[in-house]
Amino acid sequence: MTKEGAIFPLPFYIIAIILFVRFHQNMNITYLYLSAGVFYFGLIIMLFFRDPDRKVPSGENLIISPADGKVIRLEDNCETPSASIFLALYNVHVNRSPVDGIIKSVTHYPGKFHAAFRSKAMKENQRNEVEIETANGIVRMHQVTGALARRAIFYKRPGDRVKAGERVGLIRFGSRVDLFLPPGSKLDLTLARRVRAGETIIGILR
Repeated sequence: MTKEGAIFPLPFYIIAIILFVRFHQNMNITYLYLSAGVFYFGLIIMLFFRDPDRKVPSGENLIISPADGKVIRLEDNCETPSASIFLALYNVHVNRSPVDGIIKSVTHYPGKFHAAFRSKAMKENQRNEVEIETANGIVRMHQVTGALARRAIFYKRPGDRVKAGERVGLIRFGSRVDLFLPPGSKLDLTLARRVRAGETIIGILR
């Protein structure tokens, strides 16, 4: 569970307790239903911030999925392969480094909040653009917000060394991650494939 998972649901639990106290004071069943509903919504928010451990595959030059979700864009027959992963509300939203390397830059771009699965979200939505320097070239990873996601968080700073599968950030609620690879890299993906951050091998750096 991320630290946000302990903070965000807290107001809902407090409201649920207040409504439950009102139920006991007035014995009005409506307060009981409202209390249960608000409490349940708080649980949903808490589950959104879950952060399960993953068994990261070992091997040289592996590209590991940076996010949980479904592949919605794939460009693998070109000089610089790239792919996009859409994260639905029910997916784990913790992002992980796709490769071993050193963080070269982290740039935040303000923007719009189109639905993350739309193609124009890649260039127009608010996002963090991250460059990771590897022995095979620069890997770019974009954390893109969506219609509900209003903030992308990246934990690392330029100069930090990261390992493939290491936790590096979080996007709150529905969103996407775009990945751009150095020339010659090979993606092993298909459209609509489901992947898991820190666990699914999606390609190899060359």
